Amino acid sequence: MAVLLAGIGPGDEVIMPSFTFVSAATAVVLRGGVPVFVDINPVSLNLDPAAVEGAITDATKAIITVHYASVGTGIDRLVTLCQRHGLILIEDAAHAVGATFEGQPLGSFGQMATLSFHETKNVISGEGGALLINDPELIARAEVISDKGTDRARFERGETQKYVWQDVGSSFRASELTSAFLLAQLEEQDAIVARRRELWARYHIALESHEIRGGLLRPNISQSCGTNGHIYYVLLSDEDKRRTLIDGLKAQGIHAVFHYVPLHDSPAGRRYSRTAGSMAHTVSIASRILRLPMHLGLTNVAVDRVVTALGETLGKPSDG
Repeated sequence: MAVLLAGIGPGDEVIMPSFTFVSAATAVVLRGGVPVFVDINPVSLNLDPAAVEGAITDATKAIITVHYASVGTGIDRLVTLCQRHGLILIEDAAHAVGATFEGQPLGSFGQMATLSFHETKNVISGEGGALLINDPELIARAEVISDKGTDRARFERGETQKYVWQDVGSSFRASELTSAFLLAQLEEQDAIVARRRELWARYHIALESHEIRGGLLRPNISQSCGTNGHIYYVLLSDEDKRRTLIDGLKAQGIHAVFHYVPLHDSPAGRRYSRTAGSMAHTVSIASRILRLPMHLGLTNVAVDRVVTALGETLGKPSDG
């Protein structure tokens, strides 16, 4: 929906990270647009604003930025960049429900933002998501697109005697059952975020000694970011070390996983997109990142067990 509302069409370029899920790139390609992949900042794991600026051409129409692990670093610079060049800014805030940057909610910086309520996220409805619209001029068309291209919403409000086909669209509305489940989650959002932040902090404190000893790198998050505890990750020295750690933890019944495979190096990425500049940080981070167990049912004892097992697998004593 966001790509439709942005007016992306054949030949239009949309700058985005390669280190992300496939949905954003697919949405652009389906409209005939060209995803332009740029590198990420190796600390925030978000789009590198300098790399973005270097990728802008006359064909560039929009930027899709991802708030990885609910970190908002760089969003202020991207807002300025889009204003200077007349570009549309879409925030992929799938990780970022309840997160902020400099006190402002993530998802409120661009003209639009997307949220995810997938079962792996903080607030869930099994599947589904939401489109946040910060530009009032886009609201009327969004209603039409979301309801099979018709003006049924106006009909239901008594603003017209019948509804008719007005535009392209699809069935983007959530079912009543899905919405009811989601409502209960939203009512508990503050408590959910607070508990996940506690778990995140417990990992972070317990793993400090391993970082000091050089076994891994912990997330380095700016104080401007109010994260939501969605993901706790560590960075290993190389891919072999990550594989050893994944296997070692698995042997102890602990499920730790890598994350995105860079889109620019996928078969579809090579076919439908282009890459602007070096992707060195993207490739490096994707090969070294390891996500530790993180979910609302996780206990403090379980976090301590993960840290202990991680220390044993690294071959160093654990302080966790």
